[in-house]
Amino acid sequence: MEKQGARRRRVVLVLPPFQGHITPMLQLGAILHSKGFTITVAHAEFNAPDSSKHPEFFFLPLPANLSDYDNSFWNLLEVITAINVHCKAPLQRYLVQMMEKPEPQDQVCCIIYDTIMYFTDAVANHLKLPSIVLCTTCASNILAWHANPRLQAEGYIPLQESLSNELVPELHPLRFKDLPLDASSEVVMQFTADLCNIRSSAAVVWNTIEFLEHSVLSQLQQQYQIPIFSIGPLHKITPASTTSLLKEDTNCLAWLDKQVLNSVIYVSMGSLAIMDYKELVETAWGLANSDQPFLWVVRPGLVKGSDQWVELFPKGFKEIVGKRGQIVTWAPQKEVLAHDAVGGFWSHCGWNSTLESICEGVPMICRPSFADQKVNARYLTHIWRVGLEIEDVMDSGGIERAIRRLMVEKEGEEMRQRAIDMGQQIKSCVQKGGSSYNTLNDLEEFILSQSS
Repeated sequence: MEKQGARRRRVVLVLPPFQGHITPMLQLGAILHSKGFTITVAHAEFNAPDSSKHPEFFFLPLPANLSDYDNSFWNLLEVITAINVHCKAPLQRYLVQMMEKPEPQDQVCCIIYDTIMYFTDAVANHLKLPSIVLCTTCASNILAWHANPRLQAEGYIPLQESLSNELVPELHPLRFKDLPLDASSEVVMQFTADLCNIRSSAAVVWNTIEFLEHSVLSQLQQQYQIPIFSIGPLHKITPASTTSLLKEDTNCLAWLDKQVLNSVIYVSMGSLAIMDYKELVETAWGLANSDQPFLWVVRPGLVKGSDQWVELFPKGFKEIVGKRGQIVTWAPQKEVLAHDAVGGFWSHCGWNSTLESICEGVPMICRPSFADQKVNARYLTHIWRVGLEIEDVMDSGGIERAIRRLMVEKEGEEMRQRAIDMGQQIKSCVQKGGSSYNTLNDLEEFILSQSS
């Protein structure tokens, strides 16, 4: 519930132009707004959130000057670097103008920025404003990034193919192939160093849950020596709102209403991951031959080299699956995962998707693509034991077997029960007296203490 009376001072959120980062930041903004703060959202003009969906926020577009850049999946590091160069001056100008206004509600209380928007710390430092980092990946991913200098000094980087399946020293349960980024280049090493460096920030906020990552959070607390607030999962705390950059096809919910309890495998690779055409074909036949109902998200741009999707499916596929399969360009994922008919999630294992699936007690088939997805997948399969790994996405037979293991065999039933138990535990964490509930209150008091 929103607190009564005059609105408190302003919190500025600085978010990057990627769906997986936009969603938790806007969710955090909604939570802080419900607690009485005025919220300004500073964002790159590229891939901007829809301000009409959030009338309670003030939006500040920052010129990113990306017209001459390749904005494709393959060029993400260059795009992120450019954003950090070009958005710094506009943000600083805006904040100076804001601080010159006499109204109390216009005074900036603090700046909360995504790890990718690391230029923000220099701006906050220059203006003597407190800043807080929001980490939108799991804590275990950041711990893996922190290990890069050590692994380089010990001779493991550049990574050797022969060590791919070996466990990384001091990073159980990760194998070398699970490390979030190929750190063989200086560019990547610098990028991960920038993401791990909290600079002069006063605190770190994590969209995670204490019981999920207690040991890792403790290690990071020792490294950072500043307060860490684990307040996740944000989507279970925030007032309902739409943060999707793509239009959601809600017709699939009516289709789900007609399906049997726990019978549907939901398939989505998120907003950034891509696949080859051959993988799409093998996926299609794996789904067809599994005999399970499926809801499959095939967004434009999912298949490398194609912005369309209608012509992509192999001949005879749609005729074979008939009404057993539903294909959409984008789905209202939280509602889908909460539907009783959905019994499994074949996912890229982005952190938002991982949390949303666990919260609803839905076990997963893990097909990670890049970055933290590989770390999440390893934890899902070997620590939390609510997911299974699919090794060969180019084999429809293996895909079919994985779907059956998850959806109809005892192994899947056991994973589903563990996921349900975890979901109940998470529910307790966000309720009054739970760890995330209490930590969120602590965060509110911390922000107010910084502003004073």
